[in-house]
Amino acid sequence: MTATQDSMLASDHAHLIHPLHSKATHQSAHIWVEGSGSTLTDAEGRQYIDGLAGLWNVVAGHGREELARAASEQMTTLPYCSGYAGSSNPHAIALAERLARMTYPSINRFFFTSGGGESSETSFKTARYYFRQQGQPEKTKVISRQWAYHGVTLAAMSATGISGYWPMFEPRVPGFSHISSPYPYRYQAPEGVSPGIAAADELEAKILEEGPETVAMFLAEPVQGAGGVIIPQADYFPRIREICDRYNVLLVADEVITGFGRTGKMFGLEHWGIEPDMIQYAKAITSGYFPLGGIGVNDTIADVLDNGEDVWMHAFTYSAHPVGCAVAVANLEIIENEDFPGQAAEKGQYLLDGLQTALGDHPHVGEIRGLGLMAAVEIVKDRATKEEFAADEKVGARLHQAAQQRGLFSRLRGDVYCLAPPVVITTAELDQVIEALAGAIHEVLGT
Repeated sequence: MTATQDSMLASDHAHLIHPLHSKATHQSAHIWVEGSGSTLTDAEGRQYIDGLAGLWNVVAGHGREELARAASEQMTTLPYCSGYAGSSNPHAIALAERLARMTYPSINRFFFTSGGGESSETSFKTARYYFRQQGQPEKTKVISRQWAYHGVTLAAMSATGISGYWPMFEPRVPGFSHISSPYPYRYQAPEGVSPGIAAADELEAKILEEGPETVAMFLAEPVQGAGGVIIPQADYFPRIREICDRYNVLLVADEVITGFGRTGKMFGLEHWGIEPDMIQYAKAITSGYFPLGGIGVNDTIADVLDNGEDVWMHAFTYSAHPVGCAVAVANLEIIENEDFPGQAAEKGQYLLDGLQTALGDHPHVGEIRGLGLMAAVEIVKDRATKEEFAADEKVGARLHQAAQQRGLFSRLRGDVYCLAPPVVITTAELDQVIEALAGAIHEVLGT
């Protein structure tokens, strides 16, 4: 560690509180000083492939001058204005218009937030407003899934299905419940029943348990990202759509990770030919260059918002921020002009094929999975039984360290190593990712 790194890290320890704050974890933290394409450079001059595109968001890669220009030009023209009713700005209008062309055909109206957690909160409140305006104020409950990640504000955390986020902040918000993830590698369906149908039918059972007259929405990521890149069975979401329609429950797609090309389609549910009633988005809409998220609602919900008897009393200071919207418009130009869905599909298959060749026969690799440029390698103690390593063996942490020593920086969920590099990553860089992760696994777990 250099003197500069030492000094900055000491100041960091003295003055900063970090997301997922852990003093022990942060002892040997990186201080990132530069990014270019798919590469990050730390204060000691060491370079790493950004294996998770920041936090799933830097799809266009680091250092895109056109995004910096969009921000700079807007900052010098109109750095801020309110987005409250009675005010608007050209880039917010242009962004909403563009999203209407890009998203599901029935979704044409958009609200902007500062990120995914605020987008979840907005969905919860919009669902409540929608049903209240229709004389069903008791429809307030939210159902989500185990291994879901929907943010960590108090209500969003209550929807998040990764239990490690809960204990220090209990009690959770009432009215949130979870069903099983479809998790093809681990889901156990009754004999003779399709696992996808069985997992989806848990939603119907939960709605009936809670009371259909009380359930407002089902919230689901098309591919569960932070939970370990869990791709559902082909028949799962079509059945989910049927169940939501049967019980007048809104289907809300959390596309914060899967939106804007990451999965090989522009939006995740396109893989299964269905449309949600609402979508949540963030992350890739600006490639992380500015904090921006939001929701989109279908025409039926939009009509209620327009004609409801009561004002939709929901607002953020930075909704429709003109700089964020300018960056998003420029970023969506890149995504469409450079065909990010096509790139993600092609490069994702290359990554999966390479991981399968390098690790497919490893006795501790339980599954290699992915969709588009999202992939995961699930590590197990016993491949035959799918038994997991004990937590105190710290296999995931050891893999993380070994991968960094080989120039790869990403994140894990337990012993599941997740990969979602920038869509602009090159084939040569993907080869480095494969080599680094394979080398780390062989070092930590043997051959």
